Amino acid sequence: LSHYTDWTIAHVHAGGLGWNGFITFGMAYWLMPRIFQTKLWSKKLAEIHFWIGTVGILLYIIAIYAAGLTQGLMWRAFDATGRLVYPDFVETVTTLIPMYWARAAGGVLYITGTLLCLVNLVMTWSTRPKTYEEPTFQAPALGAWTAPTGDHDPSPWRKGRNPRKEPFFNLGRFADAKWHRVWEALPARFTVLTLLAVVSASLFEIIPTFLIKSNVPTIASVQPYTPLELYGRDIYIAEGCYNCHSQMVRPLVAETERYGEYSKPGEFVYDRPFQWGSRRIGPDLHRVGQKYNHLWHYEHFENPTKVTPGSIMPPYRHFFTRAIDFPAIQERVNTMAMLGVPYGEAVKVGSEMAKTQATKIASELAEQIAPKDADKRAKIVASMQDKEVVAIIAYLQRLGTDINKPAPAPATTSAGVTEAR
Repeated sequence: LSHYTDWTIAHVHAGGLGWNGFITFGMAYWLMPRIFQTKLWSKKLAEIHFWIGTVGILLYIIAIYAAGLTQGLMWRAFDATGRLVYPDFVETVTTLIPMYWARAAGGVLYITGTLLCLVNLVMTWSTRPKTYEEPTFQAPALGAWTAPTGDHDPSPWRKGRNPRKEPFFNLGRFADAKWHRVWEALPARFTVLTLLAVVSASLFEIIPTFLIKSNVPTIASVQPYTPLELYGRDIYIAEGCYNCHSQMVRPLVAETERYGEYSKPGEFVYDRPFQWGSRRIGPDLHRVGQKYNHLWHYEHFENPTKVTPGSIMPPYRHFFTRAIDFPAIQERVNTMAMLGVPYGEAVKVGSEMAKTQATKIASELAEQIAPKDADKRAKIVASMQDKEVVAIIAYLQRLGTDINKPAPAPATTSAGVTEAR
């Protein structure tokens, strides 16, 4: 129920803001007067902060816990005929909007309390004395070390033995004392040996995953992204799309009914890094490829509510004016090839391949926008073939489509990439 819902968000904020935040406030209120040898400027203001912060964090997390439960239940709801009760993802989004407003109100209260705390602490600092007292504290002198006696002495070093003068690997020391006290007496060695143990164990786990190819699940039909799709993927990451969308269809009936076939590990072999995401404010996108035509994506980026009424996704109109950096595409391809992606000859002609695919997608988009107006189509191609919207469309149209394709013949994979589509 938690995965991809706001339940996880509520849990994290309850701990981060409700627990750690209030511990920090309490420590600050206690320490500042003692550090600066003065009194807290306003206990009343601290009390107001406490109550404002408490109400704020409760309003915040209760609203988001409720949102998480609502999301999980709506996503999994089936009717008596076995169909999804809420097949359109945006239905869950519109249901959660009041809870998001409640969360915003709680956040405002919490931040207001934090600002009051800062004011109180700054004013406390401003009332510090011009000259600080310098109290002197002296601990009693330690007596000479004497060897303990008795079989039940709690000290681990009986009979006058000094741990720092004995060989380190001495089983008698462990048999003669509580083992943890041996390590407590040797902090430097313990730290070094612990570090070596952790590093060694980590290398035993990590190195085989790089050296043994059979550890990496592969699917013959899954091929690397084309250079233009790779550029579009970088736009997807740069815009933070993974904050609202996941790319992981789990093997649950509710998810396969909504999105399609569940995701396979081998489908992500060329994703560096993968875009599984951790939250769904918008729908999962792993099977969105070829689900809609280019025009749908074009209009969705221009005005999301035009194609999805009720959507809270912001418009991305800068995709229509920002140009693709074609020379940089070659650098991206070279980097992925260095990481082991089998791009083959594409490392030499990545930019040219991207331009070819961009022109193709722009032409298909123009055909969908103005199917009967050749002049308008030509203008659309000329204006759109080098814009970022074409690259992001190329990437989205590729997602999740390789799984249903036949494995390419060896002759067609010598370049290591799928043809521009």
